[in-house]
Order: sequence, then C-alpha cells, then structure tokens
Amino acid sequence: MSGHRITRERLADAAGAVVAGAITVLAAVADDRAGPLDWALIAAGSLAIAAHRTAPRAVLAVTTGCLLAEVLHAGPASTLAIPVVGAVHTASRSGHRGTAAAAAAVFLGGYAAAGSATSDITRETLLLAGWFLCAVVTGLADRNWQAYLRQTEQRALEAERTREEAALRRAGEERLRIARELHDSLTHSISIVKLQAGVAVHLARKRGEEVPPALLAIQEASGEAMRELRATLDVLRTDEPTGTPALLVERARAAGLAVDLTVTGEERRLTETVGRAMYRIVQEALTNAARHAGPAKVSVQLAYGEGDVTVRVEDDGTADPACPPTPGIGLTGMRERVTALGGTLDASPREEGGFAVLARLPLGDSG
Repeated sequence: MSGHRITRERLADAAGAVVAGAITVLAAVADDRAGPLDWALIAAGSLAIAAHRTAPRAVLAVTTGCLLAEVLHAGPASTLAIPVVGAVHTASRSGHRGTAAAAAAVFLGGYAAAGSATSDITRETLLLAGWFLCAVVTGLADRNWQAYLRQTEQRALEAERTREEAALRRAGEERLRIARELHDSLTHSISIVKLQAGVAVHLARKRGEEVPPALLAIQEASGEAMRELRATLDVLRTDEPTGTPALLVERARAAGLAVDLTVTGEERRLTETVGRAMYRIVQEALTNAARHAGPAKVSVQLAYGEGDVTVRVEDDGTADPACPPTPGIGLTGMRERVTALGGTLDASPREEGGFAVLARLPLGDSG
C-alpha cells in the first residue's frame, strides 16, 4: 500500500471520528449533559474510532466502555450509540463479528437498564438493536466485498502474467522462424556471392591480371554481410542475457573502451523481465558508444532505489545537442522494453557534449 493512500485513509478516519464526536457532543449539550466527565467520556469514545484500522477490538472496547459509562452516568440517549455503531461495524469488517455482536449486546443491555421500564426506552432499545444488527451485517458484507476485490485483482494479475508469458513464447517462436528463414535463404545466397567473388579474384591473380576494385569490394562486402547475418541469427535464436552488466563492462574494456561501473543502493535480485531489460540497455548503450562516440570515456551507473532501478550510461564523445541523432533500431527497441515495463527512458546528447542514456525501471515484485 502506498504512503499517500495510507495518509488519505488516516485523514479520513480522523475526520470521521471528529464528525461522530461533534454530533454526539452537540446532542449531549442539547440534552443538558454539559459536565466535564460527560465530555471526556464522549470525546474518548468517539475519537478512539480513528484507530480502528490498526486495533479494531481495542477501539471497540474503548468506545463501548466510554459511551456505556456515559449512559449509566447521565442516562440513555440514542445519539450516544452512534460511535458504538461505527466501532461495531469496523470490528465486524475486520473479521471480529462475534466480539462486535457481544459489544453491541452489552451496550444494549446497559442502555435498557439505565432507562426506566417504559415503552419509550423499549422502543429506543429495539431501534438501536436494529442499528447494531445492520452494523454487523454491513461490516461482514464490506469484508466479503473487499475479499472479492482482492481475488479479482489477483486473478487479473495472473491473467496478465499468463498473457505476457504467452506473448513472450509466441515472440520466441517467431524469432526462431525468422532465423530459420534467413539462414535457409540469405546465408546460402551470400555464401554463393562470396564464393564466386573469391574464385574470380583467385583466377585474376593466377593469370597475373589486376583484380578489379569492384570485385574486391564485393568479396569484402559479402564477407562482412555474412558476419553480420550470423550475429543477427544469434540474437534471433536467443533473447536471454548471457551475463551481467558488470560482465558487459569487462568485455567493453577488453575491446578497448574506457568504461567505469558504479553501483549504488541495495543491490537485489531482479525479476527476469527487469534484469533482461537492464542488461539490454547497458549492452546497447555500450555498443553505440563504441560505434559513435570515438575515443571517449563511458560511465555506467546502476542505482537501486526503493521501488525502481535507474540505469545511466554516459559518454563524453562527439554527440552534439544541436544535431540529435535519428533513433535507430537499437534505441527504438530499448524504448519499447522500458515502456513495456512502465518505466521511462531518456536517450539524447548531453549539453556538455557526448551522449547519455537514462532509464528508470520499476522493480515490481523484485525481491
């Protein structure tokens, strides 16, 4: 439960207690119950209702005891039952219906005993009995309704999780299908081009002829295309991270990129989706820095907060705020991952030069 919601509920409880107390005090003043003891008993019994969420049975005992003491001290008045009815309702809603019914019976018994044996006090007692019965029943109904809402929410979350798993499974199957199609078609065609270009270069050199630059370009381009295609097929065949952000930083350093890694906050185990997203964001940001930043220094910062994890990757490269880059497949995929998790992403050139990627990922149920 969020802190804002708890604060709102506490303010509402306090306001309800003050309103109930005000009504009861005004009624007591109108009935000429103006003694300090009367006000103290009424105020204590009414204001105690504000704590019903944390201690419903204690609130029920205090409210019933104070207002019953006021009935026995100054005589019965139906308005004195208002705070007790509220306490009975909240206790029943909390699952203490037996205690709530017992408290209602004690109050009604004291109320009837405090008054003279007249038809008026009998009618008032029966009327109050109806109020207390309604308080117990509505408390049970409210409890059952809240339980139904929680079950409905859990079922919705479970259905959403099942849909996400099915979507991931279908996406994985589609990636494998695309990988097979690319392998069966493009790999064969590019291999033929590379082979034919290699044969032509070999024959030209064997005959002592000058190899045409276009032919050398075809041979080199076909080899590069084959390597890129194989790398693409590897990505399509698996979407699972093969390490951690720290391992990515080590690999980048080994490749000659100056990278620093900083981790702040309490590092914790992440859910599969959040961990994968963090890994891919760091991976893509380091790849872009290696390709476009030039001889730059890169910093990777992972900050674990109470409800989210922040990923910040910055470089002091050649990116210019006046010429923002056109988002490519990498940045687009990064943004889609973050958006799917309900997070935010900012990827843009820094004012002092270089490029910065800032992603905030909700931790969800990470433990």
